[in-house]
Amino acid sequence: MKHIHADLIHAWADGAEIEIRRSKNAPWERTETPKWYFEFEYRIKQEPVPDVVAHYYATICSVSLASRFDRVPNLKLTFDGAAGKLKSAEVL
Repeated sequence: MKHIHADLIHAWADGAEIEIRRSKNAPWERTETPKWYFEFEYRIKQEPVPDVVAHYYATICSVSLASRFDRVPNLKLTFDGAAGKLKSAEVL
């Protein structure tokens, strides 16, 4: 019978960084020496997804991508790369 974490154990043996989560609501934590308990979740460390930055030209009547109409941007929106949610808005 194959161990429940067999694929991750092999990846760890080949040098992958492993993270552990002790419950569904707990954050993922890096672990140097995983114990491979059946009741815990393990995964290969996720690479961070970079934020997405978009520049817009806004007027009282409309908002459009600044590059679309060769306008100087006056609004900068930054979105979380993983969640796709707006992180910040800056008036330029």
